[in-house]
Amino acid sequence: MKKKQHNSALNVNKGVEQPPSINPNFKHTQGFKRRPERSAEEYFHGIRQGDRSLLSQAITLIESQRSQHQELAQDIIARCLPYSGNSIRIGITGVPGVGKSSFIEAIGNSITDFDRSLAVLAIDPSSERSKGSILGDKTRMESLANNPKAFIRPSPSAGTLGGVARKTREIMVVCEAAGFNTIFVETVGVGQSEIAVHSMVDVFLLLMLAGAGDELQGIKRGIMEMADILAITKSDGDNTRASQLARIEYSNALHLFPPAPSGWEPEVLCISSKEQTGLDKLWKRIEAHLNLTKAYHYFDKRREDQLKAWMNETIRDQLGNHFYHHPTIVEKLGEIEQAILSGKLSPYVGAQQLLTAYFNHPVG
Repeated sequence: MKKKQHNSALNVNKGVEQPPSINPNFKHTQGFKRRPERSAEEYFHGIRQGDRSLLSQAITLIESQRSQHQELAQDIIARCLPYSGNSIRIGITGVPGVGKSSFIEAIGNSITDFDRSLAVLAIDPSSERSKGSILGDKTRMESLANNPKAFIRPSPSAGTLGGVARKTREIMVVCEAAGFNTIFVETVGVGQSEIAVHSMVDVFLLLMLAGAGDELQGIKRGIMEMADILAITKSDGDNTRASQLARIEYSNALHLFPPAPSGWEPEVLCISSKEQTGLDKLWKRIEAHLNLTKAYHYFDKRREDQLKAWMNETIRDQLGNHFYHHPTIVEKLGEIEQAILSGKLSPYVGAQQLLTAYFNHPVG
C-alpha cells in the first residue's frame, strides 16, 4: 500500500542548479603560489630602490612576533641603519575627534609639493580583548594615500604603552632608508602614548579643539609641557572666534610653564584643514624649531638620548618576555597569584619570590 503524501511548507522544489563556488579549472590555470622567501639583502636592496611592496613586507616582518621573522627583520634594520636618521620626525597627537587624519592629509599634500617625501606611521588602537584594530587611516586619508610622494602605514598598537606601536622606531629606520625625508608619527591620543612618541621625534605637535568645555581643564599639563607647537584645529566658520579665544587662553597658560631646555618658546596657532588656513605658518614654525635646536646642538643630543632610550626599552621588553616565559615562573606564577588574592602573600613578597626563583634557575 502506498503511503499518502502530505503537502508541507518544508518541501523545497528543485531550482536552477547553481555554479560551483570554486572554479573547477582554477588548479589547472592558476594554482596557489607562495610568496618567495627573500633574504635580508634582497629586502634591503628593494627598500633602497623605493620598492613600496618590499618596504611594506619588511615592516610586516618587523611587527611580527615570530622568532624567525624577528631575526630577518633585525638583519634588515642593521643594513638600513647607516642610511637612516636623515629625516625630520614629527609626532602628532590630540584627543579623538580633533581631526588628526584630516590635518595630516592636508599638510602632507602641501609639503610634498615642495620636494618633501612623507611617511605616515599611524598607530591604530587595538582591542584589549581581541587585539584587533581598525587600521582605517588609508580610508580616512584617501587623497594622501594616492600621493606618489607619500606612504601611509597603519599599525596596530597591540596593547603597548598608550597605544604606541612597539616597533615604531624600527619602522622609522626602514622608511628613512627608503628615502622618506619626513616622518609623521600619529598617536591614538588616549593616554600615555604621548610620552613614548615624544621620546622618538624631533618635533612634538599637539592638536586641540576649541569650544569643548573648559579649555585648560581639557588637556593635561604634562602633555602641554611636552608640546613644541600647539595648534587649534577646525578654526573656520562659526568656530573661528572660539578658536581665537582658546588660542589666547592656551598662550597665557604656556607662560606659566618652565622654559624648554633648548630655549624654544612654544606658540599656539589656529588652523583649518578644511579651508587650508594656518598650515603654512605651522610648517614654518616646525622649520624654525629645527633650525634653533640644530644651531644649539640640542637636536643631536635629543637624537642621542632617543637612541639610548630605544636600547633601554628593548632591554626591559626582552627581560620581561624572558621572565614570563621562564619555565620556573610559568610553573609558580599561578600559585603565587592565588596566594596574593587569598591574602596569604603581599604583592611585594610574591614578586620577590618569583624574582628569586627566576635568578636561582637560569635558563640558557
